[in-house]
Amino acid sequence: MATPWGGLLRLGSLLSLSCLALSVLLLVQLSDAAKNCEDVRCKCICPPYKDNPGHIYNKNITQKDCDCLHVVEPMPVRGPDVEAYCLRCECKYEERSSVTIKVTIIIYLSILGLLLLYMVYLTLVEPILKRRLFGHSQLIQSDDDVGDHQPFANAHDVLARSRSRANVLNKVEYAQQRWKLQVQEQRKSVFDRHVVLS
Repeated sequence: MATPWGGLLRLGSLLSLSCLALSVLLLVQLSDAAKNCEDVRCKCICPPYKDNPGHIYNKNITQKDCDCLHVVEPMPVRGPDVEAYCLRCECKYEERSSVTIKVTIIIYLSILGLLLLYMVYLTLVEPILKRRLFGHSQLIQSDDDVGDHQPFANAHDVLARSRSRANVLNKVEYAQQRWKLQVQEQRKSVFDRHVVLS
């Protein structure tokens, strides 16, 4: 006999494996991309000059060689125009840390996966738990309450115990309701009674 818990556990483990596989695939892609590009480069932005259009040049060289003469290849102008062309170019040496980028992406994907699992829990597992707790709970009366005329006399106790096990959303909802009541009370005191808190 299959239970709904077995199906939910399989679904949760499938989602976890999917997130893990996605993370591994992304890491492989990032490592391939890291092989194709370096963590340092010199970038020269050259505006249009005479009949040559503007162009951006990138080259992986050291910081001391980061200038137009070492980066711009092939040189679009010849002779005496080379110096005038290079004076117009703006060259910058850029560094980045691909390890930091990878770690940031892994953390981001991990948080995203945890949020996805929590969403699955809220949409699938929590309603089943609530149904079990409230739908199948019986109000058990003690021997002292047998003669009581109110059959649901201890319902408040059962609800109080279930509230003590409330999840985060119920706590947030309670805080939100309490905040709304405080705002309404403040509105009454300010607009109806014209009393301003000091």
